[in-house]
Amino acid sequence: MKKILFAALMLLAPLTMSAQKFGHFNSNEIVPSMPEYTTAQNEIQALSKQYEDDLKRMQDEFQKKSEEFEKEQANLLDNVRQRRQQELQDLYQRLDQTYRDNQQALQKATAEKMQAISEKISTAVKQIGEAGGYVYIMDVTSGIPYISTKLSTDITADLKKALGI
Repeated sequence: MKKILFAALMLLAPLTMSAQKFGHFNSNEIVPSMPEYTTAQNEIQALSKQYEDDLKRMQDEFQKKSEEFEKEQANLLDNVRQRRQQELQDLYQRLDQTYRDNQQALQKATAEKMQAISEKISTAVKQIGEAGGYVYIMDVTSGIPYISTKLSTDITADLKKALGI
């Protein structure tokens, strides 16, 4: 009896496997066309420009003070010269720290904005997957070496529609 049941299951297994649906999409085709992406890019560029302007202002101040010190250092007393050298060192360290802080803040802002976009795509993929009865839906840009386009449905157009693109 067990052998007959097992044989029946083995005969039905290919039928259930063929009934499973697989999907794929191309996020490189979707993300750049999202309005949120364009907004995020504009905000990141504006933030980057602001950081560049702040850094440029600090560099100009450092350059100006360095040039003044170079001109005057021969005529300065030792204690004044040392104090001015320390001021220049402190200013350079602030400049360097500001650059690193700005880079970190820019990376964090970029990650946050892209996370929101990823979450929106993920939500739409889940909705399409549930509505369409898909077992798996994969992003072809995530490094998957091969996806059969004969056995997998391209849902990129459906995803664009769900996202309002």
